[in-house]
Amino acid sequence: MTDLKTHLIDRIRRTGPLSVADYMAECLLHPRFGYYTTRDPLGAKGDFTTAPEISQMFGELIGLSLAQCWIDQGAPSAFILAEAGPGRGTLMADILRATRAVPGFHAAMQLHLIEASPTLRAAQAKALRDFTPQWHDQLSSVPANQPLFFVANEFFDALPIRQFVRDADGWREKRVIEQDKDLAFALAGPAPQEALTHRLEDTKGGDLVELCPAAPAIAADIGQRIAEHGGAALLIDYGDWRSLGDTLQALRNHERTDPLADPGQADLTAHVDFEAIAQAVPCKFTRLTGQGVFLERLGITPRAQSLAKGLQGAALDSLVQAHRRLTHPSEMGTLFKVLGLYPDGKTAPPGLEP
Repeated sequence: MTDLKTHLIDRIRRTGPLSVADYMAECLLHPRFGYYTTRDPLGAKGDFTTAPEISQMFGELIGLSLAQCWIDQGAPSAFILAEAGPGRGTLMADILRATRAVPGFHAAMQLHLIEASPTLRAAQAKALRDFTPQWHDQLSSVPANQPLFFVANEFFDALPIRQFVRDADGWREKRVIEQDKDLAFALAGPAPQEALTHRLEDTKGGDLVELCPAAPAIAADIGQRIAEHGGAALLIDYGDWRSLGDTLQALRNHERTDPLADPGQADLTAHVDFEAIAQAVPCKFTRLTGQGVFLERLGITPRAQSLAKGLQGAALDSLVQAHRRLTHPSEMGTLFKVLGLYPDGKTAPPGLEP
Protein backbone atom coordinates (compact mmCIF):
# COMPACT_ATOMS: atom_id res chain seq x y z
CA MET A 1 0.00 0.00 0.00
CA THR A 2 1.37 3.43 -0.97
CA ASP A 3 1.78 6.19 1.60
CA LEU A 4 -0.92 8.21 -0.17
CA LYS A 5 -3.39 5.30 -0.13
CA THR A 6 -2.87 4.97 3.62
CA HIS A 7 -3.46 8.71 4.00
CA LEU A 8 -6.63 8.56 1.89
CA ILE A 9 -8.10 5.62 3.79
CA ASP A 10 -7.39 7.40 7.08
CA ARG A 11 -9.10 10.53 5.75
CA ILE A 12 -12.17 8.58 4.59
CA ARG A 13 -12.43 6.90 8.00
CA ARG A 14 -12.30 10.28 9.70
CA THR A 15 -14.45 12.45 7.41
CA GLY A 16 -16.37 10.13 5.08
CA PRO A 17 -16.30 9.35 1.34
CA LEU A 18 -14.41 11.62 -1.05
CA SER A 19 -15.75 13.20 -4.19
CA VAL A 20 -13.83 12.25 -7.33
CA ALA A 21 -12.57 15.85 -7.37
CA ASP A 22 -11.15 15.59 -3.86
CA TYR A 23 -9.55 12.27 -4.73
CA MET A 24 -7.93 13.71 -7.86
CA ALA A 25 -6.65 16.75 -5.98
CA GLU A 26 -4.99 14.58 -3.35
CA CYS A 27 -3.48 12.22 -5.93
CA LEU A 28 -2.05 14.98 -8.09
CA LEU A 29 -1.06 17.71 -5.64
CA HIS A 30 -0.68 16.31 -2.13
CA PRO A 31 2.37 18.21 -0.79
CA ARG A 32 4.28 15.03 0.16
CA PHE A 33 2.83 12.22 -1.95
CA GLY A 34 1.18 13.93 -4.92
CA TYR A 35 1.95 12.86 -8.47
CA TYR A 36 2.99 16.29 -9.76
CA THR A 37 4.79 17.34 -6.60
CA THR A 38 7.16 14.36 -6.59
CA ARG A 39 8.29 13.78 -10.21
CA ASP A 40 8.76 14.84 -13.80
CA PRO A 41 5.96 12.86 -15.50
CA LEU A 42 6.84 13.65 -19.12
CA GLY A 43 8.64 11.82 -21.91
CA ALA A 44 9.75 8.27 -22.60
CA LYS A 45 10.91 7.78 -19.01
CA GLY A 46 7.71 9.29 -17.61
CA ASP A 47 4.07 8.37 -17.98
CA PHE A 48 2.87 10.43 -20.94
CA THR A 49 4.10 12.61 -23.80
CA THR A 50 2.53 15.95 -24.76
CA ALA A 51 2.49 17.62 -28.18
CA PRO A 52 5.43 19.98 -27.47
CA GLU A 53 7.58 16.98 -26.59
CA ILE A 54 6.66 15.32 -29.89
CA SER A 55 7.90 18.12 -32.16
CA GLN A 56 9.12 21.70 -32.11
CA MET A 57 6.62 22.46 -34.88
CA PHE A 58 3.74 22.51 -32.39
CA GLY A 59 5.18 25.28 -30.22
CA GLU A 60 6.52 27.25 -33.15
CA LEU A 61 3.07 27.51 -34.73
CA ILE A 62 1.40 28.35 -31.41
CA GLY A 63 3.92 31.16 -30.96
CA LEU A 64 3.36 32.61 -34.41
CA SER A 65 -0.42 32.52 -33.92
CA LEU A 66 -0.11 34.48 -30.66
CA ALA A 67 2.38 36.91 -32.20
CA GLN A 68 -0.01 37.61 -35.08
CA CYS A 69 -2.77 38.31 -32.53
CA TRP A 70 -0.41 40.80 -30.86
CA ILE A 71 0.27 42.50 -34.20
CA ASP A 72 -3.43 42.53 -35.12
CA GLN A 73 -4.18 44.31 -31.83
CA GLY A 74 -1.70 47.09 -32.51
CA ALA A 75 1.45 45.51 -31.02
CA PRO A 76 0.95 46.83 -27.46
CA SER A 77 4.22 48.01 -25.94
CA ALA A 78 3.74 45.98 -22.76
CA PHE A 79 1.91 42.69 -22.39
CA ILE A 80 1.88 39.47 -20.42
CA LEU A 81 2.77 36.19 -22.09
CA ALA A 82 1.52 33.40 -19.82
CA GLU A 83 1.27 29.64 -19.87
CA ALA A 84 -0.65 27.40 -17.51
CA GLY A 85 0.83 23.98 -16.85
CA PRO A 86 4.10 24.56 -18.76
CA GLY A 87 5.51 21.05 -18.27
CA ARG A 88 9.27 21.14 -18.80
CA GLY A 89 9.07 24.55 -20.48
CA THR A 90 9.39 22.99 -23.92
CA LEU A 91 6.30 24.64 -25.42
CA MET A 92 7.24 28.09 -24.15
CA ALA A 93 10.84 27.68 -25.31
CA ASP A 94 9.56 26.87 -28.81
CA ILE A 95 7.12 29.80 -28.70
CA LEU A 96 9.93 32.17 -27.76
CA ARG A 97 12.30 30.84 -30.38
CA ALA A 98 9.67 31.23 -33.11
CA THR A 99 8.81 34.79 -32.05
CA ARG A 100 12.29 36.19 -31.54
CA ALA A 101 12.29 37.60 -35.09
CA VAL A 102 8.95 39.41 -34.56
CA PRO A 103 10.01 43.06 -34.09
CA GLY A 104 9.24 44.32 -30.60
CA PHE A 105 7.52 41.17 -29.35
CA HIS A 106 10.15 40.04 -26.85
CA ALA A 107 10.92 43.57 -25.71
CA ALA A 108 7.27 44.15 -24.83
CA MET A 109 6.52 40.86 -23.06
CA GLN A 110 6.60 39.84 -19.43
CA LEU A 111 6.76 36.06 -19.06
CA HIS A 112 4.59 34.40 -16.41
CA LEU A 113 4.20 30.67 -15.74
CA ILE A 114 1.45 29.04 -13.69
CA GLU A 115 2.93 25.90 -12.17
CA ALA A 116 2.38 24.16 -8.83
CA SER A 117 5.06 21.46 -9.14
CA PRO A 118 8.51 22.29 -7.70
CA THR A 119 10.06 19.57 -9.89
CA LEU A 120 8.62 21.02 -13.09
CA ARG A 121 9.45 24.60 -12.04
CA ALA A 122 13.10 23.55 -11.90
CA ALA A 123 12.91 22.11 -15.42
CA GLN A 124 11.19 25.28 -16.67
CA ALA A 125 13.84 27.48 -15.09
CA LYS A 126 16.52 25.56 -16.99
CA ALA A 127 14.68 25.65 -20.33
CA LEU A 128 13.79 29.34 -20.04
CA ARG A 129 16.83 30.69 -18.19
CA ASP A 130 17.35 33.46 -20.76
CA PHE A 131 13.88 34.95 -20.23
CA THR A 132 13.53 35.47 -16.43
CA PRO A 133 10.03 34.01 -16.04
CA GLN A 134 7.91 34.68 -12.98
CA TRP A 135 6.09 31.73 -11.41
CA HIS A 136 2.64 31.56 -9.86
CA ASP A 137 0.65 28.83 -8.15
CA GLN A 138 -2.57 30.25 -9.62
CA LEU A 139 -3.67 32.61 -12.38
CA SER A 140 -5.12 35.00 -9.81
CA SER A 141 -1.64 36.22 -8.81
CA VAL A 142 -0.62 37.07 -12.40
CA PRO A 143 -0.85 40.87 -12.92
CA ALA A 144 -4.14 41.84 -14.53
CA ASN A 145 -3.47 45.33 -15.87
CA GLN A 146 -2.01 44.51 -19.29
CA PRO A 147 -3.03 42.60 -22.42
CA LEU A 148 -2.82 38.86 -21.81
CA PHE A 149 -1.56 36.42 -24.43
CA PHE A 150 -2.18 33.03 -22.89
CA VAL A 151 -1.66 29.37 -23.77
CA ALA A 152 -2.74 26.22 -21.97
CA ASN A 153 -1.90 22.84 -23.47
CA GLU A 154 -3.16 19.84 -21.52
CA PHE A 155 -3.86 21.97 -18.47
CA PHE A 156 -7.63 21.83 -18.09
CA ASP A 157 -7.70 18.02 -18.37
CA ALA A 158 -5.81 17.71 -15.07
CA LEU A 159 -8.25 19.88 -13.09
CA PRO A 160 -10.29 17.77 -10.63
CA ILE A 161 -13.76 16.69 -11.74
CA ARG A 162 -16.93 15.60 -9.98
CA GLN A 163 -18.97 12.75 -11.50
CA PHE A 164 -22.75 12.32 -11.34
CA VAL A 165 -24.97 9.46 -12.48
CA ARG A 166 -28.57 10.22 -13.39
CA ASP A 167 -31.40 8.09 -12.06
CA ALA A 168 -35.16 8.45 -11.71
CA ASP A 169 -34.85 10.42 -8.48
CA GLY A 170 -32.15 12.89 -9.57
CA TRP A 171 -28.37 12.86 -9.67
CA ARG A 172 -26.19 10.56 -7.57
CA GLU A 173 -22.58 11.63 -7.06
CA LYS A 174 -19.84 9.09 -7.58
CA ARG A 175 -17.55 8.92 -4.56
CA VAL A 176 -14.43 7.14 -3.36
CA ILE A 177 -14.98 4.94 -0.31
CA GLU A 178 -13.02 2.46 1.78
CA GLN A 179 -13.96 -1.16 1.11
CA ASP A 180 -12.12 -4.05 2.75
CA LYS A 181 -9.10 -1.84 3.52
CA ASP A 182 -8.93 -0.72 -0.09
CA LEU A 183 -10.40 2.08 -2.23
CA ALA A 184 -13.55 1.65 -4.31
CA PHE A 185 -16.16 3.72 -6.12
CA ALA A 186 -19.72 4.04 -4.85
CA LEU A 187 -22.75 6.25 -5.48
CA ALA A 188 -24.19 8.68 -2.94
CA GLY A 189 -27.91 9.09 -2.50
CA PRO A 190 -29.93 11.07 -5.06
CA ALA A 191 -29.86 14.84 -4.71
CA PRO A 192 -30.73 17.82 -6.91
CA GLN A 193 -27.80 19.42 -8.73
CA GLU A 194 -28.55 22.92 -9.96
CA ALA A 195 -25.46 22.94 -12.17
CA LEU A 196 -26.85 19.93 -14.06
CA THR A 197 -30.42 21.13 -14.60
CA HIS A 198 -29.75 21.80 -18.27
CA ARG A 199 -28.40 18.26 -18.73
CA LEU A 200 -31.82 16.75 -18.12
CA GLU A 201 -32.52 17.60 -21.76
CA ASP A 202 -29.86 15.33 -23.26
CA THR A 203 -29.35 12.55 -20.72
CA LYS A 204 -31.25 9.49 -19.58
CA GLY A 205 -31.18 7.20 -16.56
CA GLY A 206 -27.76 5.67 -16.02
CA ASP A 207 -25.87 8.37 -17.92
CA LEU A 208 -22.77 9.79 -16.24
CA VAL A 209 -21.94 13.49 -16.50
CA GLU A 210 -18.75 15.19 -15.30
CA LEU A 211 -18.37 18.68 -13.87
CA CYS A 212 -15.07 20.48 -13.43
CA PRO A 213 -15.72 23.17 -10.81
CA ALA A 214 -12.42 25.00 -11.36
CA ALA A 215 -12.49 25.23 -15.16
CA PRO A 216 -15.25 27.85 -15.64
CA ALA A 217 -13.77 30.07 -12.93
CA ILE A 218 -10.29 29.98 -14.47
CA ALA A 219 -11.71 30.54 -17.95
CA ALA A 220 -13.78 33.47 -16.70
CA ASP A 221 -10.66 35.09 -15.24
CA ILE A 222 -8.76 34.66 -18.51
CA GLY A 223 -11.71 35.97 -20.52
CA GLN A 224 -12.24 38.97 -18.26
CA ARG A 225 -8.62 40.04 -18.63
CA ILE A 226 -8.83 39.71 -22.40
CA ALA A 227 -12.15 41.57 -22.56
CA GLU A 228 -10.81 44.46 -20.46
CA HIS A 229 -7.21 44.79 -21.63
CA GLY A 230 -6.90 42.83 -24.88
CA GLY A 231 -4.91 39.78 -25.77
CA ALA A 232 -5.84 36.24 -26.79
CA ALA A 233 -5.84 32.70 -25.41
CA LEU A 234 -5.29 29.31 -27.02
CA LEU A 235 -6.74 26.45 -24.96
CA ILE A 236 -5.65 23.05 -26.30
CA ASP A 237 -6.81 19.79 -24.77
CA TYR A 238 -8.58 16.55 -25.38
CA GLY A 239 -12.33 16.61 -24.92
CA ASP A 240 -15.41 17.87 -26.70
CA TRP A 241 -18.12 20.50 -26.63
CA ARG A 242 -20.19 18.79 -23.93
CA SER A 243 -19.33 16.14 -21.34
CA LEU A 244 -21.07 12.77 -21.42
CA GLY A 245 -19.75 9.51 -20.03
CA ASP A 246 -16.94 8.46 -17.70
CA THR A 247 -13.66 9.87 -19.05
CA LEU A 248 -11.54 9.66 -15.89
CA GLN A 249 -8.31 7.88 -16.74
CA ALA A 250 -5.02 7.02 -15.09
CA LEU A 251 -1.77 6.73 -17.05
CA ARG A 252 1.38 5.04 -15.81
CA ASN A 253 4.34 4.14 -18.01
CA HIS A 254 2.29 5.25 -21.04
CA GLU A 255 -0.37 2.61 -20.27
CA ARG A 256 -3.84 2.99 -18.80
CA THR A 257 -4.30 1.68 -15.30
CA ASP A 258 -6.95 1.58 -12.57
CA PRO A 259 -7.40 5.14 -11.19
CA LEU A 260 -7.72 3.73 -7.66
CA ALA A 261 -4.88 1.20 -7.80
CA ASP A 262 -1.83 3.29 -6.86
CA PRO A 263 -2.84 6.82 -5.84
CA GLY A 264 -0.06 9.32 -6.42
CA GLN A 265 1.79 6.98 -8.79
CA ALA A 266 -0.21 7.65 -11.98
CA ASP A 267 -1.40 10.71 -13.86
CA LEU A 268 -5.15 11.35 -13.53
CA THR A 269 -7.01 13.29 -16.21
CA ALA A 270 -10.48 13.68 -17.70
CA HIS A 271 -11.84 15.01 -20.99
CA VAL A 272 -12.45 18.75 -21.07
CA ASP A 273 -15.99 20.11 -21.38
CA PHE A 274 -15.30 23.03 -23.71
CA GLU A 275 -18.90 24.19 -23.60
CA ALA A 276 -18.59 24.97 -19.89
CA ILE A 277 -15.42 26.96 -20.58
CA ALA A 278 -16.90 28.92 -23.50
CA GLN A 279 -20.08 29.79 -21.61
CA ALA A 280 -18.04 31.16 -18.70
CA VAL A 281 -15.98 33.71 -20.63
CA PRO A 282 -17.05 37.36 -21.05
CA CYS A 283 -14.98 37.77 -24.22
CA LYS A 284 -15.43 36.30 -27.69
CA PHE A 285 -14.60 32.64 -28.35
CA THR A 286 -13.91 30.74 -31.56
CA ARG A 287 -15.40 27.60 -32.97
CA LEU A 288 -14.02 24.47 -31.36
CA THR A 289 -11.48 23.11 -33.85
CA GLY A 290 -9.57 19.84 -34.10
CA GLN A 291 -5.85 20.17 -33.42
CA GLY A 292 -4.99 18.70 -36.82
CA VAL A 293 -7.06 21.25 -38.73
CA PHE A 294 -5.70 24.07 -36.55
CA LEU A 295 -2.08 23.11 -37.21
CA GLU A 296 -2.65 22.59 -40.93
CA ARG A 297 -4.19 26.05 -41.22
CA LEU A 298 -1.10 27.47 -39.55
CA GLY A 299 1.19 25.72 -42.04
CA ILE A 300 2.54 22.66 -40.26
CA THR A 301 2.98 20.72 -43.51
CA PRO A 302 5.17 23.37 -45.21
CA ARG A 303 7.08 23.69 -41.93
CA ALA A 304 7.65 19.93 -41.84
CA GLN A 305 8.80 19.98 -45.46
CA SER A 306 11.26 22.74 -44.62
CA LEU A 307 12.64 20.82 -41.65
CA ALA A 308 12.87 17.66 -43.76
CA LYS A 309 15.41 19.18 -46.16
CA GLY A 310 18.73 17.49 -45.58
CA LEU A 311 17.28 14.82 -43.28
CA GLN A 312 17.37 11.13 -44.05
CA GLY A 313 17.03 7.80 -42.35
CA ALA A 314 15.84 7.74 -38.75
CA ALA A 315 15.77 11.54 -38.43
CA LEU A 316 13.44 11.89 -41.41
CA ASP A 317 11.25 9.03 -40.21
CA SER A 318 10.95 10.71 -36.81
CA LEU A 319 9.83 13.99 -38.38
CA VAL A 320 7.22 12.25 -40.55
CA GLN A 321 5.91 10.33 -37.55
CA ALA A 322 5.72 13.53 -35.47
CA HIS A 323 3.72 15.31 -38.17
CA ARG A 324 1.32 12.38 -38.37
CA ARG A 325 0.93 12.07 -34.61
CA LEU A 326 0.08 15.76 -34.21
CA THR A 327 -2.35 16.04 -37.10
CA HIS A 328 -3.80 12.72 -38.25
CA PRO A 329 -7.43 11.97 -37.26
CA SER A 330 -6.44 8.56 -35.88
CA GLU A 331 -3.76 10.12 -33.67
CA MET A 332 -4.08 13.52 -31.89
CA GLY A 333 -5.67 15.37 -34.80
CA THR A 334 -9.31 15.07 -33.78
CA LEU A 335 -9.11 13.90 -30.17
CA PHE A 336 -7.42 17.16 -29.21
CA LYS A 337 -9.36 20.38 -29.72
CA VAL A 338 -8.46 24.08 -29.74
CA LEU A 339 -10.61 26.91 -28.40
CA GLY A 340 -9.49 30.50 -28.91
CA LEU A 341 -10.47 33.53 -26.81
CA TYR A 342 -10.18 37.11 -28.06
CA PRO A 343 -11.66 40.59 -27.48
CA ASP A 344 -14.94 41.68 -28.99
CA GLY A 345 -14.34 43.57 -32.23
CA LYS A 346 -10.92 42.01 -32.82
CA THR A 347 -9.69 39.26 -35.15
CA ALA A 348 -9.82 35.63 -34.02
CA PRO A 349 -6.44 33.93 -33.50
CA PRO A 350 -4.96 32.56 -36.76
CA GLY A 351 -5.90 28.95 -37.36
CA LEU A 352 -9.35 29.38 -35.80
CA GLU A 353 -12.72 30.68 -36.96
CA PRO A 354 -15.12 33.04 -35.12
